[in-house]
Amino acid sequence: MHQIELVQVTKSYGAAHVIHGVSMQIEQGEFTVFVGPSGCGKSTLLRMIAGLEEITDGDLFIGGVRMNDTEPSERGVAMVFQSYALYPHMTVAENMSFGLRMAKAPKAEIEEKVARAAAILQLTPLLDRKPAALSGGQRQRVAIGRAIVRNPDVFLFDEPLSNLDAELRVQTRVEIAKLHQTLKNTIIYVTHDQTEAMTLADKIVVLRAGRVEQIGSPVALYEDPDNAFVAGFIGSPRMNFMQAAVAADGQSLEFAGVSLPCPTLSTPLAPGSNLLVGLRPEHLDEAEGVAFSARADVVEHLGATAYVHAALPDGAVVVAEKRKTAARVGDVIEMRFDPANMRFFTPDGARIR
Repeated sequence: MHQIELVQVTKSYGAAHVIHGVSMQIEQGEFTVFVGPSGCGKSTLLRMIAGLEEITDGDLFIGGVRMNDTEPSERGVAMVFQSYALYPHMTVAENMSFGLRMAKAPKAEIEEKVARAAAILQLTPLLDRKPAALSGGQRQRVAIGRAIVRNPDVFLFDEPLSNLDAELRVQTRVEIAKLHQTLKNTIIYVTHDQTEAMTLADKIVVLRAGRVEQIGSPVALYEDPDNAFVAGFIGSPRMNFMQAAVAADGQSLEFAGVSLPCPTLSTPLAPGSNLLVGLRPEHLDEAEGVAFSARADVVEHLGATAYVHAALPDGAVVVAEKRKTAARVGDVIEMRFDPANMRFFTPDGARIR
């Protein structure tokens, strides 16, 4: 039995349809990340699971029980919001225990659960402080602790790192990963940051305009995307897409000044047709392979790696160079790739396998 199952779930606000027939299964203990651009419906979908938004049509099951009409407090879920939503006049301990105190839980139980959550989140020395005396990262940990003390079956995180600076985001991301390893609860995590999705998830759900584009492990989505949207969204920098044409005799494929034998695919490429060739930036820095040249327009140095933005006659590419001496602006650089790393798409973005 799946821990969470959505069956053809839809959401509409009057005539505006924002979620279109979403179906998926999430297993017990799985860390699932909803990822996609702003406005794709990922937070709406999370709020529907939490019970904060009504489901227009379709079914939601948690633990095999239909939950469409069940109150949020009875679904066995706890939500951590983007804003910390802490009570400023309460201490850390009081904020974390608020839900238990409202439920009139025994005092000993409250103290035991708060102490356990504080130990997991390294908040024990801060229990007597008020939110004003905490850093942003500490406040977010208090919000997570407030969810932990409820001992939910499912944690729901709605972009919890968006208000943190870059260093704190990395630190808190690691803490959330450790938390999952410790508690082993099911987690659904919403973000627009594909780096968070890749580093945290057991399973990624890529959403666009209220529809699921692809579901799979981070490696599966990175290496075998179903379409150009997923290929471009998963990975940083994004995959390069180059215009390509199949020769009239159907024997060769030409792009970026390169001519290669037509690949053997399950869907043969039609002679004279156009398509997109996808190559990731790190795959253009091979020591051997097929070569083509382009002029470096911009070079971004990131220590061990430099991202070189280079111009092509019909577009541009980004190369991830790991060499000790990176290209300089204006240089004509030679890029090499292994044809096995090419991915093929129709002009409208559908994958050709």
